[in-house]
Parts: sequence; C-alpha cells; structure tokens
Amino acid sequence: MKIFIFPALLLLGATLLGSCKKDAPVYSDVPQIKLESVSPSSVKEYKEAVVFVISYEDGDGDLGEDSPDVKNLFITDNRIGVTYEYRIPQLAPQGAGIIIRGNLSVSIRNTGITDGSSSQTVTYSVHLLDRAGHESNTVTSTAITVTK
Repeated sequence: MKIFIFPALLLLGATLLGSCKKDAPVYSDVPQIKLESVSPSSVKEYKEAVVFVISYEDGDGDLGEDSPDVKNLFITDNRIGVTYEYRIPQLAPQGAGIIIRGNLSVSIRNTGITDGSSSQTVTYSVHLLDRAGHESNTVTSTAITVTK
C-alpha cells in the first residue's frame, strides 16, 4: 500500500503544478501615456519649438484616426489655458483589437511670453482620446523657460 501512495502523491503534485499558468497581463482599453521627454528646457520666444516625446499603450488598438478633421491629442499651456489640438493618425487597422505601444513626437512652435516680462516659465498638460472616446491619463511637463 505504501508503494502506491508515493507515486499517487507525485502524480497529483505534478498535475497541480502543470495546471498552474500565469495569467496573461490585462491591458486597459483606456489609453495610457507617459511623458518621456520635453526639450529644450529653455526656448527663445517665437523662435524655437518645444518638442514632446510621449509614449502610449492602448489595449484594444483603437488609437488614432484617419479623418483629418478629428483631433485626438491635446496639449494645454497651463499659464493661459490654451489647448493645442493635433491628430494622431490611425495606428492599427479598424477592429484589429490588438495591443499597441509606441512613441509620438509633437512640437509646439511660437511659444511666447504672456506677462510682458523678459522671461517666463510654462508647463504643459497632455492627454489623448481613442476612437471609442476613452480619455487617457493626463501628464504634465517639467517647467520650460521662455526668454526674449
């Protein structure tokens, strides 16, 4: 009887271990963004562009739009509340339902000083929308100095 118990326990243990699988990671249908970089940290008023590099992840791949009239990336100047609107082109085929990740590079040109001083700092907030209307998290840049 002892001879059969050990192999039975071994078989049961192997079965339990073999049936344990790691769950596949779950990705949200709501896009997530991260501000990878903003440069330069200082710009000449109306002469230099501020460049944002934004990483994104979208669990169902419906980020971007083919229609040129649709705006889906928004960068807000936090000093004055002005929002610049951009279009991200469609990044995956319609209905693909795939996870997409990548980086976007966006420039704001002609940043000016709004208070009449010789220099001013500005931060920007960034968010985006996917085709289903899901709004991403909002990220805020570090301070950028605008000089005359």
